[in-house]
Amino acid sequence: MNESIVLSIAAIGVLALACQWFAWWVKLPAILFLLLSGLLVGPVYGWINPDALFGDLLFPLVSLSVAVILFEGSLTLRFSEIKGLEHVVRRMVSSGMLVTWTVTTLATFTLLDTSFQMALLFGALTVVTGPTVIIPLLRTVRPVAHLANILRWEGIVIDPLGALLAVLVFEFIVLGSGGAAFGHTLLLFAEQILTGVVFGAAAGYALGVVLRRYWLPEFLHNAAALMVVFGVFALSNHMRAESGLLTVTVMGIWLANMKDVNVEGILDFKETLSIVLISGLFIILAARVDFNAVTALGWGALGVLLIMQFVARPLKILVSTWGSTLTWRERAMLAWVAPRGIVAAAVAALFALQLEQQGNEQASMLVPMTFIVIIGTVALQSVTARLVAVALGVAEPEPRGFLIVGGNPLARAIAVALQKQDIRVLLADTSWSNVRAAMMENIPAFYGMVVSEYADRRLDLVGIGQLLALSSVQEENALAVMRYRTEFGATNIYSLQVTPEKEGSAKTGKPLYGHIAFGEDVSYTQLSSMLSKGAEIHSTALTDEFGFNEYYKQHYGRAVPLFAINPRGKLFVYTADNNLKPTAGWTIISLIEPSPETDDPEKYNEPE
Repeated sequence: MNESIVLSIAAIGVLALACQWFAWWVKLPAILFLLLSGLLVGPVYGWINPDALFGDLLFPLVSLSVAVILFEGSLTLRFSEIKGLEHVVRRMVSSGMLVTWTVTTLATFTLLDTSFQMALLFGALTVVTGPTVIIPLLRTVRPVAHLANILRWEGIVIDPLGALLAVLVFEFIVLGSGGAAFGHTLLLFAEQILTGVVFGAAAGYALGVVLRRYWLPEFLHNAAALMVVFGVFALSNHMRAESGLLTVTVMGIWLANMKDVNVEGILDFKETLSIVLISGLFIILAARVDFNAVTALGWGALGVLLIMQFVARPLKILVSTWGSTLTWRERAMLAWVAPRGIVAAAVAALFALQLEQQGNEQASMLVPMTFIVIIGTVALQSVTARLVAVALGVAEPEPRGFLIVGGNPLARAIAVALQKQDIRVLLADTSWSNVRAAMMENIPAFYGMVVSEYADRRLDLVGIGQLLALSSVQEENALAVMRYRTEFGATNIYSLQVTPEKEGSAKTGKPLYGHIAFGEDVSYTQLSSMLSKGAEIHSTALTDEFGFNEYYKQHYGRAVPLFAINPRGKLFVYTADNNLKPTAGWTIISLIEPSPETDDPEKYNEPE
């Protein structure tokens, strides 16, 4: 028995990893494949039964996982990100939420065979979007920054508020109608809000003080934050049922906006943990779906889904953005993106179970209807959201560009060569003379340290997804590599050696993350020396008659290949550990020294 449990849990982990990898490969949100996988291993083939696997621990585990996910998401919420648009976010999680609740309730009551009370509860359950679906979707869709920030704020803040709203309606149903019941539920709602805000603010401030005054060693920061999240979540729920989600959300927002508190290390750890938890939760909860209950709802369920997508959401955005500076294209994008996630599924399953135990037969529609909405919104928006963003002109460009550390002549020459290939570059240096020289050459430049808090606020990284460290100071390159390895990914980090190890008095070693740019035998001193002797960067198009072998023979000993571009326009950086073999149709970009004779510029085959 124990072996089968271990095998099932391991299978969920392996399946989650496979879904995440496949989603990365096909450039679609992973939640789509996680849901499909859960449906296959659960109701379709019956390989995994979450209720039998976890028993009474299922919902406590789901609750704790959602708490961690909400805390991680709220750590990214900084008030400076929505400056000027705060009123839009406030309306989306207040009056806008009420619009969604009202429209969904009326659609459910009209199209499905259910009571108004149950329609009211379902409407409350599905007002949430949540970080479990919004954050993975935004990674793929990549809307412009202010839209991404609005959607992220909405998803994270509305999750606990939606859960509290559902609790309010649930208590109203259990206690029955009437003025006394209504007054009791309003009082309960107020107590939950007060508990969440007070406990969250207190826990956030206390943990912030501990971190700011270094009362904990750094290696305990992540563990301490996780245990505090668990502790305040459980304590808050003990004091007032279902107030824990609001508590951890307020705690994360407080920490994120507290001065002189570095939460980057905690955020990195929580982000990794959230990916694991989100992946597992979607598979587990999708595996609980009962297809018979879904089909029993009939075409009315599809009608409710369509009204939520094409009526409720646009009305919410219309009300929330009234009088704002957002364009109609930006409002249309906000109106399209509203996938439902884990909180809706978990709370629906919990309330359905409790209502069924009290003899409410109509409660059986909550879980299948909620999953219809989750699967429908996730599937539709996963496939179409990027296309809609591009069509509306509110999508960030593909992150093909380079952040170049260093503004020396070599870095500027490489930046110009990349710009000629329509690759966006942003050069950064602490030397004003280098930055000014770059601007004189029409190279976008940033004056300051790329590892500073100022850079975090001011660097415009739209369309940039790779780092090329070309500073003449090895320590600057190393710091930049460490700072941006998580933002761009280790595979998109390239650092040029200042001097080859064999030339230095002490070995500096290979970079801990990323690649050695242009090869192990290539260094900043070598390329700078070549440049000072008249070398230039040229691009050469390979053909069937003039292939790589001919290119190599022609420039033997005088050329250092820097980049290669395949026929589809994808640029590759030559590194110490790749084995590029350009063929006809490729373009090679190299730093080439002049030959002893006068070179003919046309032999480089550079396009006009």
